[in-house]
Amino acid sequence: MLGIFDGRLALMLAEDGPTFENWDQDETARTDRYDLDDPTAVAREIMTAAAALAGRYDSVTGPQWSRPGTRSDGRRFTVETLAIYGLHDPIHHLWDVTEWPAQRSRVAAPS
Repeated sequence: MLGIFDGRLALMLAEDGPTFENWDQDETARTDRYDLDDPTAVAREIMTAAAALAGRYDSVTGPQWSRPGTRSDGRRFTVETLAIYGLHDPIHHLWDVTEWPAQRSRVAAPS
């Protein structure tokens, strides 16, 4: 996810109004077999990708925050709104792998 965001941000900064192909993160996880990845290696990759993305955002100045991009479904966004969504997504996925399974196990099984 961080790599996708970094690539999209790079295009938004380099091109006028790029349109991005659809990216199905669930399909990518299945196809790339994320379930077989080594957690230690994944942690390193996440830190490296996060640092690269943060570095690219550090380079954004003034009017660049308003540069547009368009998703494959036609929804437009700016560098700024991409950043906001980019902050939301890892928090959401962290909840998916920590809180959601814990809450699901607390739900009483039907009798």
